[in-house]
Amino acid sequence: MCNHYRLNALRADIAKALDVSVIQPVQWKDEIYPRGTAPVIISHEGRRKGGPMSWGVPTTIEGRKKHVTNARNLSSSFWKGMASRPLNRCLVPFTSFAEPAPGKDENGRPAEHWFTVTDQPIPCFAGLWRKVNDEHVFAFCTTEPNPLVAPHHPKAMPVILLADDQERWLTGTYEDALQLQAAYPSQMMEIKI
Repeated sequence: MCNHYRLNALRADIAKALDVSVIQPVQWKDEIYPRGTAPVIISHEGRRKGGPMSWGVPTTIEGRKKHVTNARNLSSSFWKGMASRPLNRCLVPFTSFAEPAPGKDENGRPAEHWFTVTDQPIPCFAGLWRKVNDEHVFAFCTTEPNPLVAPHHPKAMPVILLADDQERWLTGTYEDALQLQAAYPSQMMEIKI
């Protein structure tokens, strides 16, 4: 499951590429891991606004607190409330994402395959967000992998939105959200092994 991505872009470039009218000051690391802070875009009163959120929606499973980073089953009781309300859908900008690879990298860490999108300067994952206590948290949706990702990670891949589908994700119906939970065309992606 994707639990590591990069966003190598300036705040002003994100605002311009994604037509964000207001983007709050936010600092993030180039490599974003669960529980990390990242910029997230929402639609509010007909305008796109961006700000910092923490990656991972908290829940308690078998008495243990866990932060869920990926949303696969949008009809489950855990996700349906957020997925069915446009107010709780968001765009999660990224520049590349990782999936696990066998072995270790040159630094002795778990190896990863990195995937990028070639038709957008700053693509977005389809995300869900909510407020928990005083914190804004998000997760992004996953789906069956496309032919590029499947040989390296057959379980799933993030839902990446075509540029023309971003507004539909933010403002459309629940049925729209379910239809957009699909694999990105592999011919518009590259892999770095």
